[in-house]
Amino acid sequence: MSTTVTSPSSAERVSREILELLLPHRRAAETDPHLDTPEDFPEQLRQMAEFVRREEPVIFSLPGFPCKSPNPDKVLGHLPDHGERLALRFLGSLCAEIAKVHAPGAKILICSDGHIFGDVIGVPDEHIDAYGHELRRMIAAEGLSAHLDTFDLKDVYGPDLSYDEKRKVAAETLGPSIEQLREEVRSDESTLRMYRGITKFLMEDVAEWDGSRSALQRDCRRRAYEVIVRSRAWGELIAEHHPENVRFSIHPQSRGEGKFGIRFVGTADVWTTPWHSVALRHPDGGWQLLHRREAEGLGHLVHEDGRPSHYEVLPADLATQGTGG
Repeated sequence: MSTTVTSPSSAERVSREILELLLPHRRAAETDPHLDTPEDFPEQLRQMAEFVRREEPVIFSLPGFPCKSPNPDKVLGHLPDHGERLALRFLGSLCAEIAKVHAPGAKILICSDGHIFGDVIGVPDEHIDAYGHELRRMIAAEGLSAHLDTFDLKDVYGPDLSYDEKRKVAAETLGPSIEQLREEVRSDESTLRMYRGITKFLMEDVAEWDGSRSALQRDCRRRAYEVIVRSRAWGELIAEHHPENVRFSIHPQSRGEGKFGIRFVGTADVWTTPWHSVALRHPDGGWQLLHRREAEGLGHLVHEDGRPSHYEVLPADLATQGTGG
């Protein structure tokens, strides 16, 4: 039986339509993403056209959903909550939207990167395992298994090596050296932006620190380099195992880069993710991601399935805030 193949011109047209669906959700490094056009993203157009031409689902790789921040001022605990649920629902809806312009649809492979740098960010491997288990349960419970799948370090190195051994092998064989990375931070604006963003995150994630702020900054800067080394190694592993996938990123990306930045839920900060925050529901039904300590002052905690889930702003809260009470 012959395989159906879409003509190059039709594949190009459909790929443009898919990219137009993605653009409103781009996590951009620029301040003017409203000026985006599909032509600004030639690599993504090329990759998607290959799937479209073969009349296959377009498959995206999304490194992310690693684990919850260890700082209780930012999150409700170490398990996924309604913030992750909203993000998963968004990703599933994006796949459904793509199916309207490309009948085979799309799939997103969530490449959970918690284990690759868990030791550097101070999160125990058992918490990362529990987070991943609950994330997969959420995907199934939300009916999203046809659109979303997961991939992590266990899928690469199997059960025989410890997590420390897996991290060491990945970093040493696939990551840049710290010296190479320092030079890149000095010479490349995108890498410098990444380094500063991760340093900021690491400082915010420290729940307790006995030393000075300058000592904390030095420690976080040192660990930021290690996080990027591990992240690069993880990217290489994803590319080796899933070389044709279109690459999403949860970090801001510039036009024309090989990765396409994607955001999930409304945030004031382009770096905010569900695993560094909590979800707050406003009276109009809209959702926002922000730190737990901020959400506590704006709304009431809601439990689901016996666990803290999210915060909700009630009309009484708005009245109290309006009077300064």
